[in-house]
Amino acid sequence: MITTGLERLLAAPESLKGRRVALVANQTSLTREFEYSWHALPERGIPLRRIFTPEHGLFAIEQDQVAVGFEPETGTETVSLYGSTADSLVPEKEMLCDLDLIVFDIQDVGSRYYTYVNTLALLMEAVSGMGIEIMVLDRPNPLGGTAVEGPMLDMAFRSFVGVFPVPVRHGLTAGELAHLWRDYRKLDVELSVVAMEGWRRSMLFDETGLAWVPPSPNMPGAATAMVYPGMCLFEGLNVSEGRGTTTPFELSGAPFVHPEALAAECASAGLPGIAFRPAWFRPGFHKFAGEAVGAVALQVTDPRRFRPFATGVAMTAALHRLYPDKLRFLRGVYEFNDTVPAFDLLAGSAAVRTAIETGVPTAEIIGSWRADEAAFAAEKQAFHLYGS
Repeated sequence: MITTGLERLLAAPESLKGRRVALVANQTSLTREFEYSWHALPERGIPLRRIFTPEHGLFAIEQDQVAVGFEPETGTETVSLYGSTADSLVPEKEMLCDLDLIVFDIQDVGSRYYTYVNTLALLMEAVSGMGIEIMVLDRPNPLGGTAVEGPMLDMAFRSFVGVFPVPVRHGLTAGELAHLWRDYRKLDVELSVVAMEGWRRSMLFDETGLAWVPPSPNMPGAATAMVYPGMCLFEGLNVSEGRGTTTPFELSGAPFVHPEALAAECASAGLPGIAFRPAWFRPGFHKFAGEAVGAVALQVTDPRRFRPFATGVAMTAALHRLYPDKLRFLRGVYEFNDTVPAFDLLAGSAAVRTAIETGVPTAEIIGSWRADEAAFAAEKQAFHLYGS
């Protein structure tokens, strides 16, 4: 049985007595008995000065890129770290000066894009040199801790969906990423990680015995997290990533898509562990709301062989080949950036988009980041807190 960092801390809360504590949390910050951390800590004699919440809010009620405008009453001051400007992504100094400890406890999904660990990284930068300890209560990487996939982030493309210098699928936990970030940025931060007990790097989320609580509105299950490292790329296309349906990211399409043709073209890439099912859907909101959308549904047949980022790139290339006059790489404001296409921010550089637009064969594009994967797979071992 896995014991999370939160449960280990609650078993010995004396270490926090007398500390001036803030908590970074959302609805995933739960014990195995479904007790929220912001209740459990005060009940064990650890009062909280305030709660900081990430994108989507404490109970994940806001959609993507929507400023958090409502937080329910918790009995503790609650401060959103996702507003309408980039400045809102870190607390104002007066929100930090009365603290000596910030506890981070949120379930991550194992992809560079997912913004909760990026909030952690920005917090570490904000408190560097202030004498404030950052404590990470660790939780599993739902995609496991061994597989690495995708190109490294070109730091010239740093954004709120790309902070860590890691591949898209990094195979690290939040606590391990925090150690990497402190080392990479040479931050003057006292960092502690309350590690899990019982988690092994080979574990996928379904093997942990933990209940899945949606960390964000469009992450309803661990199956969504499995496809997310590839299908989040579609946020940068004029193609729906399935928001507005009950299976976001597992469905994708557009009114101009012919499902049978797209499914066949995607299958021609010969990718392992995945089948492409022709489908239709009618999203209730977001792109093409209310329209009938021709689509492909992803059916993961072997999660250990499945390569989600390669799949997302192959699907984008298939769309470009079939619909070159209709497919668009979106431009405009995306996660507070209005100068770089969203697809490039997500991919970590312009290289993938450029290769697709110029007709580079899909196998060659996928092979272009193998050196990055091999280098990072070796580098990340220095930050491992768990065995295989």
